[in-house]
Amino acid sequence: MDTVRLDASDNVVTATRPLEVGVLVEDAVSTRALIPSGHKVATYPMAPGAPVRKYAQIIGYASQPIAAGDHVHTHNVEFRATDAAYEFCTDLRPVTAVAEAARDSFMGYRRANGQVGTRNYVAIVTSVNCSATAARRIAAHFTPEVMAAYPNVDGVVAFVHGTGCGMADNGDGFEALQRVMWGYARHPNHAGVLMVGLGCEINQIDWLLEAYGLEQGPTFQVMNIQNVAGLRRTVELGIEKVAAMLPLANEAVREACPASELKVALQCGGSDAWSGITANPALGHACDLLAAQGGTGVLAETPEIYGAEHLLTRRAHDRATGKKLLDLIEWWEDYTTRNRGSMDNNPSPGNKAGGLTTILEKSLGAAAKGGTSPLTGVYRYAEPVTARGFTFMDSPGYDPASVTGQIAGGCNLVCFTTGRGSAFGSKPAPTIKIATNSAMAARMSEDMDIDAGTILTGGVTVEEKGREIYETFLRVASGEMSKSEAQGLGDHEFVPWQIGAVM
Repeated sequence: MDTVRLDASDNVVTATRPLEVGVLVEDAVSTRALIPSGHKVATYPMAPGAPVRKYAQIIGYASQPIAAGDHVHTHNVEFRATDAAYEFCTDLRPVTAVAEAARDSFMGYRRANGQVGTRNYVAIVTSVNCSATAARRIAAHFTPEVMAAYPNVDGVVAFVHGTGCGMADNGDGFEALQRVMWGYARHPNHAGVLMVGLGCEINQIDWLLEAYGLEQGPTFQVMNIQNVAGLRRTVELGIEKVAAMLPLANEAVREACPASELKVALQCGGSDAWSGITANPALGHACDLLAAQGGTGVLAETPEIYGAEHLLTRRAHDRATGKKLLDLIEWWEDYTTRNRGSMDNNPSPGNKAGGLTTILEKSLGAAAKGGTSPLTGVYRYAEPVTARGFTFMDSPGYDPASVTGQIAGGCNLVCFTTGRGSAFGSKPAPTIKIATNSAMAARMSEDMDIDAGTILTGGVTVEEKGREIYETFLRVASGEMSKSEAQGLGDHEFVPWQIGAVM
């Protein structure tokens, strides 16, 4: 099989291997140029302005005459802003809930507030860049030798960032940062939290405590460098505070918890043409399996569903939910315009090398991560996700910032598909990585947990691979280390989305 046709209405096919000139791809259609693996071949002639179709959807428009057999890519395809006629609730496929007696479970940490964690960390959360060094030095004290005395604690992690001051004390940017801090402070994968600030920053810890009703106690403490009297003393006092939390955190033990308590961040990065054909649909099926258990999948990266949002509004369980998604799209169109950008800034150079031509093509593949079940909720960045089933969170397409928001929203697992390869990992929620093609999976075997390329090369169905992904959710949630976790990734991937002017 040299090419893959995704729908009878498409006017392109995708090459499964590098194709020489003269290779027959369909009846009476032969390649007229060298076609890299994952790239598109025209199967019908297209006049300038004609739509290019893949996934039975428009992914761009011919910018010049395209003959049958031509290579179809950035040199002859142009992007145009979406102009969809939106429908709401017209493609609802109700989830068939699994009977109670047949529900799956995993071994998790049940917290006093009823939430369930998949890991057991003590977190040091900073309010501002000025306290980042203090937080890192506190965390560095708790070496593997020190932590050996606390076998039930996964580690002490410093979550530091580059903002928190030089910003407005209200509006989108301030509110998003406060939601991130609250989300990490109350995350079920944290058994204890120490917040560290400077004291004079815009992002005041006291405002957070007041706004969210957070109260200090044995496993939740706050401190400011200016009040403590300097960096050295802050580090010493911080070590004392964390050391007092560790015996309490170590008392947590895993117990059987229903799969309905899983909240999985659905991510993709370093995508290629196979993302929307193998890994993303397989992850979508795993999301459907999770939804049937009463669990939650959280899709994000709003710029990377641009051009596919009309498919999601059809799946919205009510009109208000679909309208919330469209409001986000309109905000992003305005956001990119006023910053002199374009919604087609994505795909990246690596994505294009992998065969993706426009953001519309990338988005149609990316949206497949959400499966087929109804869209039950749409959330602002880092807002607590309360609905079950398939949900969406607003975020940029930049993976670290997007995942930071999903974790702040309560995700206790992350599942990340990649075609070009990614070295991403996250804490406190571990990341499972899925390769879209077997060649990359073999090349980066130390980084990839699952090879979805076998859907193309090994006779495995999307549903079978989706089941494998879902079962991996349960194992990793129960404590099995993902490959990114085993390599220690996650200490530098905490990146709150910085919205607005830096002043």
